[in-house]
Amino acid sequence: MVKASKFSPFLLLTLASISLARIVNAESTARLTIVVNGISHQKGQICFRIFSNERGFPLSDTSEVQSGCTQVKGNSVTKQFSGLKLGTYAVAVLDDQNGDYKLDRDFFGIPQEGFGISNNPIVSAKTGVPKFKNASFLLKEDTTISILMKYSLAQ
Repeated sequence: MVKASKFSPFLLLTLASISLARIVNAESTARLTIVVNGISHQKGQICFRIFSNERGFPLSDTSEVQSGCTQVKGNSVTKQFSGLKLGTYAVAVLDDQNGDYKLDRDFFGIPQEGFGISNNPIVSAKTGVPKFKNASFLLKEDTTISILMKYSLAQ
């Protein structure tokens, strides 16, 4: 019985250090709230895609880290995404009026539905599709960003 009591403090310290190591190694996450303003249609849905790197940004529907849609109920919508690891992100939004979850474009590639990009970069025939680095922002705590919906190039 005496031998067991000598090891109890050591055992408790070992268990406590393992538990603390798990807490330290757990990755911090944050919530991203996205507010989209300037919606001109009252039908369909606004779809959101959150990217953590340039791969597929902003048009891919398979390389985002999180995505989701919300019904249009006015000229502004808000959507929250939780559990994002701290880091650099960019967001693309789509006014998906026909429910196909993709940006409809004409023969020349000009968008036929509303769209928006984080940091609201200029999008025109001259500038082309925005680059991830121009649309990205640092998520280091719970953050709210605003995106202005565009319905034509260079708007």
